[in-house]
Amino acid sequence: MSGARARPTILASSHDVELAALASAGDRPAFGELVRRHGSAVRGLLRRMGADSGLADDVAQDAFLAAFEQISEFRGEGPFQIWVKRIAARQYVKRRRREARIDLMAETPEPDGEAFDGGAGVASRLDLDEALQCLTMAERLCVSLCYGGGLSHAEAADALNAPLGTVKSHVKRGLDKLRARLSAGEDGAGSQLHG
Repeated sequence: MSGARARPTILASSHDVELAALASAGDRPAFGELVRRHGSAVRGLLRRMGADSGLADDVAQDAFLAAFEQISEFRGEGPFQIWVKRIAARQYVKRRRREARIDLMAETPEPDGEAFDGGAGVASRLDLDEALQCLTMAERLCVSLCYGGGLSHAEAADALNAPLGTVKSHVKRGLDKLRARLSAGEDGAGSQLHG
């Protein structure tokens, strides 16, 4: 096997911490491997936080650019995916605040539950992404970070630059709404969500 073909194989079999160390030394293909491994998870988190596909792609790209610039700060004390998701969450919240669409400290009006019924009634199968639409933006962000992003409440509060108590309140209210919404689905579909 030639050296040019062996390099992608070596990168693909390397641990995230090794790739981050290589990227910190300027190895762009090593960082490219990190993007390949974790890009989908970051975009998924952003979509769960409320971004449409185009916005999720844009914010994910911005987050990975920021991660590349800050890669020397990644110490491997936790998973790379959690580190880059935290960057992506901050980028998304900054963008939303810049657009004056969100204020985590303000109580936002409850969404109209009927708008999310899809006209099919309770008999239709609800999935988590659809159920997340019944949450306020702040609840969706907090639940998505803690359950979709794998962050602790404290890490989510840090990522959102919000008080810990506020994040905990949004998570609790959001989970209560999700349980109620999903349990209304057929055959206890909500039993998959654990708090």
